[in-house]
Amino acid sequence: MIVNLSQTHSLVSNWISELRNVSIQQDRMRFRRNLERIGEVTAYEISKELAWTETEVQTPLGIHKSKLLKSQPVLATILRAGLPLHHGMMNYFDRADNAFISAYRKHHADGSFEISLDYMSCPSLDGRTIIISDPMLATGASLVKTINFMREEHTPAALHVVTAIACSVGIEFIHRECGQDIKIWCGDIDEELTAKGYIVPGLGDAGDLAFGTKVQA
Repeated sequence: MIVNLSQTHSLVSNWISELRNVSIQQDRMRFRRNLERIGEVTAYEISKELAWTETEVQTPLGIHKSKLLKSQPVLATILRAGLPLHHGMMNYFDRADNAFISAYRKHHADGSFEISLDYMSCPSLDGRTIIISDPMLATGASLVKTINFMREEHTPAALHVVTAIACSVGIEFIHRECGQDIKIWCGDIDEELTAKGYIVPGLGDAGDLAFGTKVQA
C-alpha cells in the first residue's frame, strides 16, 4: 500500500529535485508550485482507484454515456505546510469537500517534542474516501494522531496519505499504528531520520520554505 512516484522516470522526479535544491528553494513561489504540481499528479493517480458510475450526458447532437466519479472524496490537509499540496489536489478534485487540521510539533527545552492537535474543521467523514496531504512524512506522529482523531469521531471508508517526501520510518509507523489498509503516495522516499526527527537528505522545513520562517512553539 505504498506508491513511490519517483520509482519510474517522470516529471515528478524533476519537481522533487527542485524542492531539495538549496539554490532553487530561495524562490518560494516555485517551491509552492512544485508542491502543487505533485498534488495534481497524485490526485490524477488516486482518481484511477475511486468508484465510477456511468451517466447519460446530453450533448448538442445526442446522448453520450459518460463515466463520472460516484462520490467526491474529502481532501484533508495539515496546516500550514500542507496547503500547496492540498491546493494542487483541489485543482483536480474541484468539487471535493475539504478538511483542515492544525497539528504541529510542540518543542521542549530539552530538544524533545510532542504533537499538539488543536483544531480540526471537517464535514462528516462517515463512509467517505479521505485524502490527507502533508508534504513531509518524517516520524509519522502528526499523521497518526490526525488519523486516530478522525476515526474517534467518524468512520471513513478509505484513507489515503499524500506526501512529497516520506521517510521509511514514518511509513512503517503509520502502518503499524493505523493499519496496512492506508495507502501512502510519495513523491520520493528517504531512509534516514535524525535524532530530532528530520528527514535526511530531505529538503528542510517545507512550511518555512513555502511561507517564511516562524517563531518556534
